[in-house]
Amino acid sequence: MRIDVLSIFPSYFDGLTLSLLGKAQDAGILDLRVRDLREWAFDRHRTVDDTPYGGGAGMVMKPEPWGLALDEIAGDVAAGEAGPPTIIFPSPAGEVFTQRTARDLATREHLIFGCGRYEGIDERVFEYASQLGEVRLISLGDYVLNGGEVATMAMIEAIGRLIPGVVGNPESLVEESHEDGLLEYPSYTKPASWRERTVPDVLLSGNHAAIAAWRRDQQFERTRRRRPDLLPSDDAAQS
Repeated sequence: MRIDVLSIFPSYFDGLTLSLLGKAQDAGILDLRVRDLREWAFDRHRTVDDTPYGGGAGMVMKPEPWGLALDEIAGDVAAGEAGPPTIIFPSPAGEVFTQRTARDLATREHLIFGCGRYEGIDERVFEYASQLGEVRLISLGDYVLNGGEVATMAMIEAIGRLIPGVVGNPESLVEESHEDGLLEYPSYTKPASWRERTVPDVLLSGNHAAIAAWRRDQQFERTRRRRPDLLPSDDAAQS
């Protein structure tokens, strides 16, 4: 998979060269390219923002640098064999990002993330980008960040680990929180007793059927307690 990121703070993404995603890049599984949007701003100060039409507080990101950047990056891919990219703009006005979203996006050949700042990006950029690929505005949740960088990093982490070959043991992905609509069961390791707290006996029993049943029960119990909104209404009412 190829992922391009456009940001005026490209150093935000240095952390994505570490751990599993860093190894995936070294192995050629993931092609991650972070570009500074100011590369496509040609005035003396490399300006990427201006005052909003209609008045109001703050500044709005100008369409010209975005258009030139998207033309170059999407055009670069169009010259190859990959299809149109999926262009993602983190936005509190977008659809909510979920594990299902991550699974869907992990199947795409090319993702472009556009990180907005200030009061946002000129609306015409989204309209124009839809001519180059599928455009999706996506939110991490009902809150506002200073810019799209943190949200983009979270999404790349969630998507990247689902790409085949990134995580060493694919089975570990199946049992995680949200993969089956439930939260993950609690985990324990050695020692069996620590500061007067012991590991549940069933996990020490060697009875795999009993362990599987216990873990499933724990998933339902944890989900009822912490995220009843994830359960069907009948199950949630019993919590």
